Amino acid sequence: MLDREGFRPNVGIILCNAKNEVFWGKRIREHSWQFPQGGIKRGETPEQAMYRELYEEVGLKPEHVRILGRTKGWLRYEVPTQWIKREWRGSYKGQKQIWFLLRLVGRDSDVSLRATEKPEFDAWRWNCYWVPLEAVIEFKREVYAQALNELARFLESDRRGRNRRRGRESASTGPDIENNAA
Repeated sequence: MLDREGFRPNVGIILCNAKNEVFWGKRIREHSWQFPQGGIKRGETPEQAMYRELYEEVGLKPEHVRILGRTKGWLRYEVPTQWIKREWRGSYKGQKQIWFLLRLVGRDSDVSLRATEKPEFDAWRWNCYWVPLEAVIEFKREVYAQALNELARFLESDRRGRNRRRGRESASTGPDIENNAA
């Protein structure tokens, strides 16, 4: 499904752990690494597509993650002609993506690259937040920069929210601990 300009609607997923490191997947039988991403099927919302792709590529379910944010609009990249299948040349230009920033609330062991019959990745690792800009294939670099920059603010607000929650928890448990000790 292409739009009028030749771009395929797609979602990109930046999955962070508690240290704000990002999931980085190695494409199966290739030496290239990328964030999980995939097409939006007809009738699917970007959020539905994100959860489907998250399961298909990483094996994670909605209960394993929390959405921290998403890009406001579509981010586009053009695919160089030599990377486009012959039958798509002339009509296909590239991808337009809505990016999601997710927090892993499950465990690393919840990740399963073999959750479906057609795995996308054969290895994965956690990377520092900005490292993918140096490592991703060049034609995706600008979109990665746009997504990482736009979504970085959600990490800071999530950190502040977690600190406030911890403060409330210690404030509510503090007096009980003191009273029990007395």
